Amino acid sequence: MPMRADTLAVVLAGGLARRMGGGDKPLRQVGGRSLLELLLERLRPQVPAVVLNANGDPARFATFGLPVIPDGLPDHPGPLAGVLAALDHAAEAHPDLPWVVSVTGDAPFIPLDLVARLHQAREAAGVPMACARSGGQTHPPIGLWPVSLRTELRAALLAGERKIDRWTARFGCADADWAALPYDPFFNANAPEDLSEAEHILRSLRA
Repeated sequence: MPMRADTLAVVLAGGLARRMGGGDKPLRQVGGRSLLELLLERLRPQVPAVVLNANGDPARFATFGLPVIPDGLPDHPGPLAGVLAALDHAAEAHPDLPWVVSVTGDAPFIPLDLVARLHQAREAAGVPMACARSGGQTHPPIGLWPVSLRTELRAALLAGERKIDRWTARFGCADADWAALPYDPFFNANAPEDLSEAEHILRSLRA
């Protein structure tokens, strides 16, 4: 699929990873490579620029060569805060990129046509946003966001909103569908036991 030249990508890695036992989930290893490395291999060809949303010392991600942007709000308010940080970054550093696509740092097998298909779904439905869906399950953190709604998102977060699909429903959000077989392209490694499943998927892809 061709690159979408109007879209900035953000990898959301600002969570606390409690189910994984803490630390940075994207740095966990699968098949000798980190989840983040596998993800970036599939994401970078789709967009002109990628940033990483993470809190704490950014030096731990230095080898990836990505700008690291922290949440702009305190106390880890969830993925919407990471999206807002990316929208603000796009407005300030990439005024030529009016869209942001968000992916989670623990989903190493995203589709190679993710960005294009999200835009197609949004355009077909005539709404400002889109999110991924596979096997009938939506994945709200994996979505497409207009930079023009950053003021509204900031106001909602400051008012206590934390649920992605409740906020997107205010404006309209289309679903872009993918098959969940032979593997779910939005598989995410939430817990240590998920890493073995990721190894299995990776072996099948290499085969």
